[in-house]
Amino acid sequence: MTTTRLPWKVAVQVILLANAVLVLAPMALMGLSAFKSTREIFQNPFGIPTVWRFENFARVWVEARFALYFRNSVVVTLASIVVILVFGAMAGYALGRFRFSGNDLLYLYFLSGLMLPIRLGIIPLFILMRNLNLLDTHWALILTYAASGLPSAVFILTGFFRALPTDLDSAARIDGAGEWLIFRRVMLPLVRPALVIAAIYNLIPIWNDFFFPLVFIQSDRLKTLPLGMTTFFGQYYTDWALLFAGLTLAAVPVILLYVMLSQHFIRGLTAGAVKG
Repeated sequence: MTTTRLPWKVAVQVILLANAVLVLAPMALMGLSAFKSTREIFQNPFGIPTVWRFENFARVWVEARFALYFRNSVVVTLASIVVILVFGAMAGYALGRFRFSGNDLLYLYFLSGLMLPIRLGIIPLFILMRNLNLLDTHWALILTYAASGLPSAVFILTGFFRALPTDLDSAARIDGAGEWLIFRRVMLPLVRPALVIAAIYNLIPIWNDFFFPLVFIQSDRLKTLPLGMTTFFGQYYTDWALLFAGLTLAAVPVILLYVMLSQHFIRGLTAGAVKG
C-alpha cells in the first residue's frame, strides 16, 4: 500500500513545487528589478544587479507621491475589511446559529453574490455613486469593496458558526448573557481563524484593485497605489526601474501581514477541512 502511494505523493510534491516556483519567480524577478536601472532591466532581466540601486526606492517615495497613495490604499483597504468582517460576522452568526423561516433562502441570496462579478454592474454603480454624491471620494470604493466582499465572508463565517456546539450559547443564556454578549464574548473568539481567512481572502484583491479607483477617483490626492503607479507610464517612455521599486514597496505590507497571520490562516483552513 505504501509503495503504491509513493508515486502519487511524489507527483503531488512536484506539482506543489512547480506551483511555488510559478508564484515566487515573478516576485523574485520584481524584487531584483527594483534595484536595477531601466537599461539594465532589459540588458540583464534575470540576473543579479551589478550595482544595487537603493535610491530607486527613495525616488519612488518622493517623485511618485508614494506615501500619499500608500496612505489612501491603507485607509480604503482597512475600512473595507472592517465593514466586511463586522457585518459578515453578524450575518454569519444569525444564519449559522438560528433557524427561522427563510434562513436557507437568505443564505442562498448571499451565495449568489459569489457567482455574479460586481464589475458587471459598473454602470448602475457609477450612477448610484453619482446620485449619492460619492464620486471622487474614498466612500465610493469602501462601499463597493464591502458589498463585493460580504458574500464570501458570510459564506466562510456561517459554516464556522454552524460547526460550533450548541451547548456553548445555551450555557451562556442560562448564565443570563444576552445575544450580543454571546456573539461578542463567546462566539467571535472561537471563529477567529475564519475571520482571518475572510480578511486575507478579501484584502489582497482590494489592495491590488485598479479598476474601481480608475472609475470612481479623479483627484490625484485620492488615488490608491495601483492607480498612482500609472504615473510611471508615459506616452513615449516608461521608467521600469521606479515602477518595479514601487510595486515591491506595495507588495511588502501584504506579504508581512500574511506572514504574521499565517498560523491563523492555516489553522482555519485545516479546521474547515476537518469539519467539512
